[in-house]
Amino acid sequence: MEQKKMKSFREKLLQKKQEILVAYTKSKSYGREADEEGSQDIADKASNSYTKEFLFSLSNTERDMLQLVDEALVRIDDRRFGTCVVCEEELDRKRLEAVPWAKRCISCQEKQEQGLL
Repeated sequence: MEQKKMKSFREKLLQKKQEILVAYTKSKSYGREADEEGSQDIADKASNSYTKEFLFSLSNTERDMLQLVDEALVRIDDRRFGTCVVCEEELDRKRLEAVPWAKRCISCQEKQEQGLL
């Protein structure tokens, strides 16, 4: 892959990483605020508990996405970006444009989702 395109993908990935970190920080502070609310009503406690659980699940998703983005940045540094980690075929350009952290071609991703890999 040409250097200019690789730089473009690196910038997209770094921007996505920054977005995830900002969202994670906000979720973390909202979780603390829910903890600090001294509500006595059982319904309020249940609502706060649900909110905290939702925020923690959100942060798990963000953590997974952050890991995928970091792995893609490592592949750029190792000059392996843009090739499938399973079959080593080149990834479709449109797939990379849509999901720059993709590490498998569509065929291998489908096999992964079916539990065949």
